[in-house]
Order: sequence, then structure tokens, then C-alpha cells
Amino acid sequence: MKLNFKKYGEGEPLVILHGLFGSLDNWASLAKKFGEHFEVFIVDARNHGTSPHCEDFNYDRMTDDLYEFVMQNNIIEPIILGHSMGGKTAMQFAMNYPNLISKLIVADIAPKAYPVHHTTILDGMFSIDLEIISTRKGADNQLRMHVPEFSTRQFLLKNLYWIENEKLAWRFNLPIINKKIENIGQKLANIQAFEAPTLFVRGEKSNYITESDFEPILEIFPNAEIKTMNTGHWLHAEKPTEFLQIVSSFLLSN
Repeated sequence: MKLNFKKYGEGEPLVILHGLFGSLDNWASLAKKFGEHFEVFIVDARNHGTSPHCEDFNYDRMTDDLYEFVMQNNIIEPIILGHSMGGKTAMQFAMNYPNLISKLIVADIAPKAYPVHHTTILDGMFSIDLEIISTRKGADNQLRMHVPEFSTRQFLLKNLYWIENEKLAWRFNLPIINKKIENIGQKLANIQAFEAPTLFVRGEKSNYITESDFEPILEIFPNAEIKTMNTGHWLHAEKPTEFLQIVSSFLLSN
């Protein structure tokens, strides 16, 4: 599968993978900053952004997509940074292809399994009848009934686009994401020790990585550092300058 991507800067390659319901645009500002020192690729996952839609949606396929992307673009031993779903994809790539990656950065996701917890968000998005609602404000008003958090609604609504005059559509493949949502909670497979330098960055107000996860993380990633930010799950969006400093310090010191 040929994934949509954008590239910034020159130097050692850094591939950035967004999370569920996201797109490469979520990382554009940070990618430009990282691009001052690295050749940065921000990538739309399958069924997201403007990458192809497909019935298959799981970490096996997304890891295969990442391998194909690296091969297609002749990227040699990249650093891979992933947030949430992208972080799980990055970890799985490290398990499957440990010799193809130089460093790993995982933002607020652990290698464990997670129960389905996006039901409210999915219900909210399905409640938006795009045959009737033709404005972003109207979509926001409808979504608010299910998702009260303003920042979460704004993140989700960035995926709406105009397919014609007064006709909105979702960029991501909402029906398939909904159908295959249990796959996104699956734990890491093919587990083996990954010895390359690794950084985990967690949000203190998020429950994705708790202190009880530290030991299992370090068993799989023995050369990992774990840093904590005073944020929720979208740590790179909440405090981008601090996130940039933490990641840059790791990259430039290893």
C-alpha cells in the first residue's frame, strides 16, 4: 500500500506515525522543528488522512505498510516515533524488523492490550448525519452531545472536509475503524528484546502508561528511558515545546 506522506528537512531519517482518528497534519508543526536536524517523514496510516482505505485494519497490516514505506522511499535505519496507535505500530515494527530501526520513540502507549474505550467517540461521530449537517458548527453541536471535551471534538472534526459545495465527509474510514476497533487495543506480538535506544514519553494525566507498566516495558525495551509530562494523552499537542525538548534531547544525546 502506498501511504500518503510529507517530508521536511535533511539528515538522519525520522518517521512519525500519528494515532487513531489522526493524520499527518497533526504533526506538521513539530515535523518542521525536527526537520532542522533530521529528514522527517510524517505519514498517514491506512484508513486515515489521504492514505488508501482498506478492509484490513490491524497492527500486522500497518506494520507491513510501514515496512513497504521504508523500502519504497529507500529509508536507511530510521528513527521511528509513534503516538498511541502509531506508537503500537512503531513497537511492532521494532519487534518484526529490529535491524531496520536505529532508535524508537513511543508517545503514551504501552505494549499491553487495552479494552475498547472509544465507544462514546464513535457513537458521537455516527450521530452526525452528513446528509443533513453541512457546517462544521452543526457537526460540533451534534458531537458535543456525546463528547463534551472541546479539545477532543476539535481534534476529531479536523477530519471533516468538503467533497463538494455544502457537503462534508470524513477523511478517515469511519465504518472500518468502527468495525475493527478491537484490533487497535491488541497487545504487542512477536515479542523479543529490542536493544536499540528507546524513549517512552507518557502523559501524567493519561491512563495509557501507568507506573505498573514500567517493569514490563523495560523487560521488552531494556535500553528505554521513560519520561513523564504533565499532560493528558495528546501530550505533543498539549505541550509541543516541552515534547520537542524531551525528544530532541534523547535524539541528540544517543
